[in-house]
Amino acid sequence: MGKTIVIVDDSASLRQVVSIALKGAGYDVVEAVDGKDALTKLDGRKVHLIISDVNMPNMDGITMVKEVKKNPNYKFTPIIMLTTEAEESKKREGQEAGAKAWVVKPFKPDQMLAAVGKLVLP
Repeated sequence: MGKTIVIVDDSASLRQVVSIALKGAGYDVVEAVDGKDALTKLDGRKVHLIISDVNMPNMDGITMVKEVKKNPNYKFTPIIMLTTEAEESKKREGQEAGAKAWVVKPFKPDQMLAAVGKLVLP
């Protein structure tokens, strides 16, 4: 069975790019359109990594990270923020919330896959 990665972004085209790269590397992908949607997808299934945008409607990425960390099933699931935000203050906020890595858009798929490979749970 492949490893499952949840990709959270309100841009369908970005989800598609990330999804194609991840599937090409052998991962299973679950897509979510925002933080709220992502939380409904975290339904007890095994998730090895979450990749999330920061700025999204309904629930932004940093709020979502905080919510994920409250869930005992996903408390230790690594989270990568994939975002146009390059500000140090935002990065710090993300890290304090529990994000493990910060990849700035536009990104190269191999750069993202390298981060994924380092963080994905065994």
